[in-house]
Parts: sequence; structure tokens; C-alpha cells
Amino acid sequence: MKLFKCQNCHQVIHFENTLCERCSSRLGYIPEQGVLTALEADGDAWRRLRSARDELFRFCANADLHACNWLLDASSAETLCLSCRHNRTIPDLSINDNLVAWRKMELAKHRLFYSLLKFRLPMPTLVEDPENGLAFDFLAELPGEKVLTGHDNGVVTIALAEADDAWRENHRVTMREPYRTLLGHFRHESGHFFWNRLVRDGERLAECRVLFGDERQDYGRALQAYYADGAPADWQARFVSAYAAAHPWEDFAETWAHYLHIVDTLEMAASFGMSTRPALARDDNLDAAVDFAPYRAETMVQLVDSWLPLSVALNCLNRSMGQPDLYPFVLSESAIDKLAFIHGLVHPA
Repeated sequence: MKLFKCQNCHQVIHFENTLCERCSSRLGYIPEQGVLTALEADGDAWRRLRSARDELFRFCANADLHACNWLLDASSAETLCLSCRHNRTIPDLSINDNLVAWRKMELAKHRLFYSLLKFRLPMPTLVEDPENGLAFDFLAELPGEKVLTGHDNGVVTIALAEADDAWRENHRVTMREPYRTLLGHFRHESGHFFWNRLVRDGERLAECRVLFGDERQDYGRALQAYYADGAPADWQARFVSAYAAAHPWEDFAETWAHYLHIVDTLEMAASFGMSTRPALARDDNLDAAVDFAPYRAETMVQLVDSWLPLSVALNCLNRSMGQPDLYPFVLSESAIDKLAFIHGLVHPA
């Protein structure tokens, strides 16, 4: 994620903003261009402020529900933006708690789609590709019905309760997880979808099995064993997280999520011109300058060389505020090798 600038007053604006805080200009995000822009009305449509492009836009229908600020071509037959049209099921929005929770869901999902679009990854809707499309179900629990977050053949289900901070934190502690966020769920579950598209369908199975293991082992039994016995004692030497040790599919999805965490955070660090160079260090192991475009990094080494020092600094800053570590993980050589495999998938050239 990066910073943007209002074309009217040059105020720094952020991805979720709908109005400029300084000049009150209406703002909209154009996903095809990766631009958050100030707008001026043109009849029932909108155009980019002070742009030479002769383009007209209109807002996604979910903008009326304060759940989206994305734009689509004014001539499009679609009513929903590139992100929102992937929704298959949303909760009953006449219930205010559902509406509030769903808006949080959409903020996280739009951040996911920002990354997926930057990588130009294949993600047709189920309407466009019923066999291989991507869809989201946001489900509220009903009496006697339990909702499990997960992925099944292109359909990602997210329990609406995950948008409740207290509920999510309680489950994080109960399940002994160091990290649990809405955005993390979206990134993880999208990893299962892209395993199908980029590994299985991309003829990368053999290479993937060397690093992540054979996914043909019984998934249900593997999860039962994980929840009964936990991760192996040496998991930190081989996996990016404890849960990644449960099954090769979970290893891939966890590693995929961490790759997106790293790249997107580095892009924001680059946008702020961040660098680290602690004066007390005897060597340059904690030196980092994010002076490149992380989404276009040539190698995983380039990303890791900046991420490791930066994550140490960010963790220290969080501790200074009495907060948990921002990135409570240690990247082993094995985990970095797996991240490099993900890097090769999203940068096939």
C-alpha cells in the first residue's frame, strides 16, 4: 500500500478516504490505474480532477452503503467494482451490526484486491468462470449454525464475527495464535485459491511439493492431528508459522499471506521514505532503505534484506507503545525459500 495525494490541494490522502480532509474534494479509487484521485462531477458521472484523460466514471453501488470508494467506467454494464463483484453472499444489512461488520470486511478485502491487481493475477468471478472463479461469502452465525472461515473450490467464506475485535482477539488467544486480523484471513484464504490457479493449474506441482510437501496426504486427518498435538517442536526451522505445519496446503497459504504482508508493508515504508540505521549496531545487519518498488522487486532476497531490519524496528516501536510485535515471526532459511517460490509465482517473467 502507498500514500496518495489530492490533486486539488496536494494533501496526503489514504486508500480508504472518500473525502479529502483539507479541501473536502470527493475521492475515488480507479483500480485499473492504481490511483486514488480527487474528482469533479460531470452530470451523473465523475472525472479525474485536472487530468488530461477524457474518462468518465461512476462509483460502485456499494459506495452508497459506505462500504466502497472504487470507481468503474461510466459506460460499464456492471454496477459493482472489480472487488465488490466477487461477493457471492453478504449478510442481512438491515441489521445494523451486520452492516458495520460488513464494512470492515470490505476494507480488508479491498486491500487484498489492491495487491492482487498490482500483481495482475487471474481472478475471474464465478459468473465469468463458474469452474475456476473466485467468490466470497460473508456469513453471520444463526442459532444452531456455526460458520467456519475457509476456502472451498474458489469460494472463500469469512465468518462475520471475525470483524468483532473482542471476538477475534479471544479466538486468537484461545488458539494460541500470535497474529489474527481480518486482512490476514483474506490473504491466507486467497492463497488457497491461487494454489489452485498458479500451482495446480500452472504445472508447478512437482516444484511445490519439494518445498511444501505432498498435498495429497489426508487433509482432515492432518488438521485433527495439528489441533490435538500442535506443531512439531522444530516448526520454526521449517515453517513461517506454527499453523503452516498442519498440512502442505496450509503451509502454502500461510507463506502466501506472509509474502503479501511483507510486500505491501514495504511499499508503504517506501512511500514514507523509511530507512533504518541504528547508531549502536556494530555492523550493517539492521540497516535498510526501502528505495525500490516492492511490488516489482526482482528477487526475494531484495525484499528480505529490507524486511528483516524494518520488522525489527517496527516491533521495537510497537513495544514502546505497549503493543504486541507488529510482525511476531522469525523467518528461517526454509521459510525464505518458500517465500521465494511465491515470488516466482507472482512474477513469472
